[in-house]
Amino acid sequence: MKVDINGIDLEVMKQGNGETILFVHGSNGDYRTWHAQQSEFAKHFHTISYSRRYHYPNEKITEDADYAMVEHLDDLQKFIQSLEGKPVHLAGHSYGAFLSLLLAIREPQLIRTLILEEPPIFTLFITIPPKPQEILKLLVTRPQTAIAIIRFAMTGLNPATVAAERDDMDEALRIFGSAILGTETYNKMSPERLEQARINNFKAELLGSGFMPLDETHVSHIQTPTLLINGANSPALFHRFIDRLHELLPHSERIKISDASHIIHEDNPTAYNSTLSIW
Repeated sequence: MKVDINGIDLEVMKQGNGETILFVHGSNGDYRTWHAQQSEFAKHFHTISYSRRYHYPNEKITEDADYAMVEHLDDLQKFIQSLEGKPVHLAGHSYGAFLSLLLAIREPQLIRTLILEEPPIFTLFITIPPKPQEILKLLVTRPQTAIAIIRFAMTGLNPATVAAERDDMDEALRIFGSAILGTETYNKMSPERLEQARINNFKAELLGSGFMPLDETHVSHIQTPTLLINGANSPALFHRFIDRLHELLPHSERIKISDASHIIHEDNPTAYNSTLSIW
């Protein structure tokens, strides 16, 4: 079904009854990424997933549009406000987890519990593009995080951006996907999941305004009960990000899920679903 949010139609999937769990997908995905979660949790909850603006099967992004994080955040806020069953249990993956974290800062009353699956919180540590003094400071204060960010930039973000600038989006996806998931995991993606990634792979996301800033003080003031999830096989970058969030968030727990890389809920849905069920 389609729902009008902020003047655009978003594809929405709803199942079940009870308290609402809202699932927010990451980059290179859409509402279909949560199929294994909706079918399971709909037994006891009202489950909702939606495709964020520009993502399949919504209207595609235009050549001159920015893939602006603030617009996705506004959409998420307006969507929850439109629901009768708010506040919601909010589960976000990657870019969607970043949005969920931002919403917990902006409108905490909309969220009952928060589940964050490897949000790419670069702007908690640096601006983008980073200033040299920021990197130097981070190398002194949090060297493992600094090294992980530098490695990701050199092997993933920078070459993927160059590929996007020359309109080679398949190459950009291969580079970025390998950096995010690990080369082995990326190469094992099913043809169906790889096609989902391709149709949700946007030049504007790589070349646009990027991520909104994050402030440590704002994060540390979040009172929402929060579950932080890592994949055991995820790149070190995401483990360092979860380390810092666990230090800052006063009511957080963290868990590492085996046999999973960055798309944890897809790589090991049984363990992911069990984790949420007992939390």
